[in-house]
Amino acid sequence: KDVTSTCFLFFSCPLPAMPPFLIPVYVTFHIVFKAIQRKQWVVSTEYHKLRLTVLCVCLYRVLQSTWFTWVSQMNHIPMNIDYDKNMDWFTTQLQGTCNVHPSPFNDWFTGHLNFQIEHHLFPTMPRHNYWKVVPLVKSLCTKHGIEYQCKSLITAFADIVRSLKESGELWLDAYLHK
Repeated sequence: KDVTSTCFLFFSCPLPAMPPFLIPVYVTFHIVFKAIQRKQWVVSTEYHKLRLTVLCVCLYRVLQSTWFTWVSQMNHIPMNIDYDKNMDWFTTQLQGTCNVHPSPFNDWFTGHLNFQIEHHLFPTMPRHNYWKVVPLVKSLCTKHGIEYQCKSLITAFADIVRSLKESGELWLDAYLHK
């Protein structure tokens, strides 16, 4: 068998009904199961190489999930949302999110999710086009007197740390019954 047909067989797995966030987990386990079942390892099945393969997959998942957590939360956690004001949808989206200054590095590092305001306003728009609607959204914000929030990547990461510190202090106070 050639490599192409083998890869096609590994990746052409039927997806059962499940929550979308579990699909990558299912596909990963399905690929490993099929590789074991067909004895078609890319690396040798010697024990030490198998351990190294599992370690590399685990390391990749830890790094990827850590990156995703920081990127997805830097535009959400530090925002203050006042549910009692009963604002319109547009204003609520702008109050609950902020952008990170665009740059080639920020665009690459965040997968264009540094345009989080545009992502919330236009969820079906391809991410690489968000920069095109930024001037339109900014002019709409100016017209209606709504703040368009944008910050640096370092400030966004610092906001996450500050928010976690505040949450930790609240939890500690509740735990110690202060």
